[in-house]
Amino acid sequence: MDRTNEPAPPASRLRIGSAPDSWGVWFPEDAHQVGWDRFLDEVAEAGYTWIELGPYGYLPTDPVRLRDETARRGLSVSAGTVFTGLHRGEAVWEETWAHVAKVAELTRAAGAGYLVAIPAFWRDDKTGRVLEDRELAPAAWRDLSRLTERLARRVREEYGLRTVVHPHADTHVDTEEHVVRLLDTTDPDLVELCLDTGHYAYCGGDSVRLVETYGERLGYLHLKQVDPEVLARVRAEDLPFGPAVAQGVMCEPPLGVPALEPVLAATRPLGIDLFAIVEQDMYPCPPDRPLPVARRTRALLESYLNG
Repeated sequence: MDRTNEPAPPASRLRIGSAPDSWGVWFPEDAHQVGWDRFLDEVAEAGYTWIELGPYGYLPTDPVRLRDETARRGLSVSAGTVFTGLHRGEAVWEETWAHVAKVAELTRAAGAGYLVAIPAFWRDDKTGRVLEDRELAPAAWRDLSRLTERLARRVREEYGLRTVVHPHADTHVDTEEHVVRLLDTTDPDLVELCLDTGHYAYCGGDSVRLVETYGERLGYLHLKQVDPEVLARVRAEDLPFGPAVAQGVMCEPPLGVPALEPVLAATRPLGIDLFAIVEQDMYPCPPDRPLPVARRTRALLESYLNG
């Protein structure tokens, strides 16, 4: 069939946002973190209009108060986030769902449309203590795929949210091999991908190639970069993710890899609406560091989109 005269698909429309992570927030409460009100003030001051909820309990969990606090700053919520250990099978399903339902309820009430699901760590991200084997057995992979589908289906049916799985360092879904395995063993109608450019590079992946190969599974983007020199040291010393972040493995764009402009360009032929959320890991960090970085990063991304 001759398609030479067919119109090209519309370019993807990217909605740039940020997240508590870019303000050094990893936990609901922590002495090293800025308060939620300062985060909201500063993310709006930096020019962003979209945010994620971050760890459940950091931002207000009362839906009315959350909507009031975000609306008066001109902010809208794109997604909530959960950590899951679904490779452990039926034994963890009820406990997992109880947590997911709580986060999904707040996410829906905030007007968001996505739930970002991150697999559980195989070693503690703060202490480095090994919690379980780095590689999953075949039966655990089957549980991971099957229960991720079940989770996504129930989240969609009960809360109207789309589930996007976030490959993450020091989890069982990290490298290209593992990401592809999960995508190939799950229903594309249920399970989409949240590509985090920093985590994928940290684990040796090529974000542009992943978008070009599995673009139909891409539902959401997290934008960050890694410092190659620090990453080389992290790999040589087999450092856990938390200490690696403390050493600056995640760096301010455009100082690291991958180059973000080609990643954004690779999404254009997909012709989809896509959130691109800046999520720069900086835990712990001085309280005055995030705002200038956020301003510069937003300006950089806008130059890519408008240039």
